[in-house]
Amino acid sequence: MTTAANRLTTSAMIASFADPGQRTSPAPFGQALAALAEQDTRVVGLTADLGKYTDMHVFAQVHPDRFFQMGMAEQLLFGAAAGMAEVGLVPFASTYSVFAARRAYDFLCLDAAEPNLNVNIVGGLPGLTTGYGPSHQATEDMAIFRGMPNLTIVDPCDSIDITQAVPQLAAAEGPTYLRLLRGNVPTVLDEYDYTFQLGKAAVVRGGKDVLLVSSGLMTMRALQAAEKLAAHKVDVAVVHTPTIKPFDAETVLHEINTDRLAVTLENHTVVGGLFETVASHIVRAGLGRRVVPIGLPDEFLDAGALPTLHKRYGLATDCIVERVLSELA
Repeated sequence: MTTAANRLTTSAMIASFADPGQRTSPAPFGQALAALAEQDTRVVGLTADLGKYTDMHVFAQVHPDRFFQMGMAEQLLFGAAAGMAEVGLVPFASTYSVFAARRAYDFLCLDAAEPNLNVNIVGGLPGLTTGYGPSHQATEDMAIFRGMPNLTIVDPCDSIDITQAVPQLAAAEGPTYLRLLRGNVPTVLDEYDYTFQLGKAAVVRGGKDVLLVSSGLMTMRALQAAEKLAAHKVDVAVVHTPTIKPFDAETVLHEINTDRLAVTLENHTVVGGLFETVASHIVRAGLGRRVVPIGLPDEFLDAGALPTLHKRYGLATDCIVERVLSELA
């Protein structure tokens, strides 16, 4: 087999959604967790045979005595993390989002959420961040987890979000779920007057014509689309909502309650994620505002190269620009 063929067989797993030449930060989660552990001796790290692929290996190298390899047993991973939290430790347990949401839901729910323990779940490959197909694409993880009482859900945009979120998740009461961006993660939000605050949304860009409400990597795409739409004389505001639950409805509804075109953008199925979270708060507030969803379809997605898939399913920047212009026409 040729070298090029070897790269093709592995690229879907290790691929980055960063644009060519974009500024990135290596393994921001692993770096942040290792730094936090220097300050807090209660912090421990666990994984289910996926340390390298969830950036937990960075923590393991610095704090080998506080790292636990649980093997390919996600239910055991969550149960052990709950037991550690029960005795006063602050565990961060990493696996792929598909395994956390589909395979070990009951253990997280009853072992950690019901007793409201400080168990921090770190889920790799959320949404369409891998080309490996439905077995690895967690396109519905937020929909699955939103109904779990006590669980905080965070969908970070970039390395800034992740680095600042880790200590806040450790300090938060109850269990948390972080949609991990791993490897070389884009650095975007440092160009804006932004600081991650758990449970808070932020207006990172103002604009009078269109409002983009986004989470996760789609905030990066929203900001890129806003720059491109400016060339079409369209002034775009961007509201970043890194915390999906509890949701900052006050900030988002204040921005939505205008005459601007409102669009949600998420790296998740349009069923049960950011769009439906926003829509439910609009209805309960009696605002009567229309919102256009941009997200993944309610179907199992194809395997392939990430740029191709993002364009196919409408997550690419140019797709967002085209959708907004069509809505304004």
